Amino acid sequence: MALPLAGLRVLDLSNVLAGPFCGYQLGLLGAEVIKIEVPGNGDLARRLGADPEQARRKMGASFVAVNAGKQSVTVNLKHPEGRAILLKLVAQADALIENYRPGVMDRLELGYDVLREVNPRLVYCAISGFGKDGPLSGRPAYDQIIQGISGVMSVTGDDASAPLRVGYPISDTVGGITAALAVTACLLGAQRTGQGCMVDVSMLESTLATMGWVVSNYLNAGVTPQPMGNQNFTAAPSGTFTTGDGLINIAANEDKQFAALCRVVGDPELATDPRFAERHARKEHRQQLNDALEAALAARPAAEWEPLLIEAGVPAGLVLDVPGVLAHEQVTGRGFVTSFPEAGQHVTRAGFRLSGEDPCPQTPAPSLSAHTDDWLARLGYRHDQIEALRAEGAI
Repeated sequence: MALPLAGLRVLDLSNVLAGPFCGYQLGLLGAEVIKIEVPGNGDLARRLGADPEQARRKMGASFVAVNAGKQSVTVNLKHPEGRAILLKLVAQADALIENYRPGVMDRLELGYDVLREVNPRLVYCAISGFGKDGPLSGRPAYDQIIQGISGVMSVTGDDASAPLRVGYPISDTVGGITAALAVTACLLGAQRTGQGCMVDVSMLESTLATMGWVVSNYLNAGVTPQPMGNQNFTAAPSGTFTTGDGLINIAANEDKQFAALCRVVGDPELATDPRFAERHARKEHRQQLNDALEAALAARPAAEWEPLLIEAGVPAGLVLDVPGVLAHEQVTGRGFVTSFPEAGQHVTRAGFRLSGEDPCPQTPAPSLSAHTDDWLARLGYRHDQIEALRAEGAI
C-alpha cells in the first residue's frame, strides 16, 4: 500500500532528538525527509551513543535511532550561498522542521515570514523547550530540564528516591510525537487550502499534555500529586509486586479482577475483608493489602504467576529489561526491529501498523553529506559550481 505521506517532502533542520524524532515519524509515514546538517560536524547526535567507534565515525547509536530513511545534505546556513540553497529546497518542500532556540532562524533571515514568501503552502514547525514566547522562551532546553520543570520528576520515584528522572528522554520524545501530529494535520490542511502554517511546539506543554490524569487531579480535585513508585495512584492493588522469584506487575483495577486475584493466590477471604472489600478502601489500606498479596505471591516465581493470573482475567505482566522485551516473541513476531546488516544498523519502526503493513525505514541512517551533491545537481548546480561552493564553505 502507498503510505499516507508518500509524495510529500520534509526538510529536517533539527538536531539531537525532538526534531529528528518528528522527522523520523513523518518518514515512516512515507514522507521524503531531507536532513539539512552543518558541514563537517552534522547533527550532534552523530557523536552520541554507547559505542565510541561509531561516534567517532559520526554514526553514533543515538543518531541511528531516529534518522534511518532520511537523506543528508550539508549546508552552511550562515553563508549567503548556503542560504540560497536552502531557499531553493524550501520552494520544493511541503514542510520544514527546526528546533533552534526561538529567534535563531529569524536572525539567519530564514524565519517563517521569509520562507512562506518563497512557498506559501509550507508547513513550518519550530520545536523548542518552552515555545516562541513567554518568560522562559529564550532558555536552552534539554530533556532533563523539561522533566524537572514540568513536574514529571516530582511524581516519579517513591518517598525515598523522588524527584527522579524518567529513565529515557521522555520530554524530547513526546515533543517529537506532538510535532509530528501537528505537522501531519497541517499538511492535510495545506493540501485542501493551498496555505501552510506556523507550528509552535513547546516541549514543556507537550509533556504537561501527557500528564492529563495527574494534572486533572490537581485542577479538578485539588489533590497535589505525590510520587508513588511502582504503585498506580488510581487503584489498588495495582503496581509491581515481589514474588518467589522476580517481579510482576498486576493491575486488578476492577472488583471482579480483585476477587479473581485473591482466588488465584489462594487467599479468597481478602476480597471480603472490610479493609479491602470496596475500591476506595483498598486504596486507603494499600500497604496492608500489598503485604498480604506479596506473602501469597512468594509461593511461586513471577514466570509461573503470569499465565495463571492472565487465565483468570487479571491483567498481569512480567517486568522485563530492554534486552528481554526486544527478544520477546510478541515484539519479534511483529517485526518491530528493522535491520540493515550492510550498515550495521538496527532501528525500530513506528508503534502502529497500517492495514497490516509495517511503516518502517527503507534505508539506513545516512552518512554525513551523503546526498549533498545529488540534491545540488537536482537544483541545477553544475559539478564545478558544487566544488566551488564546497571550497567556499557554503556546503
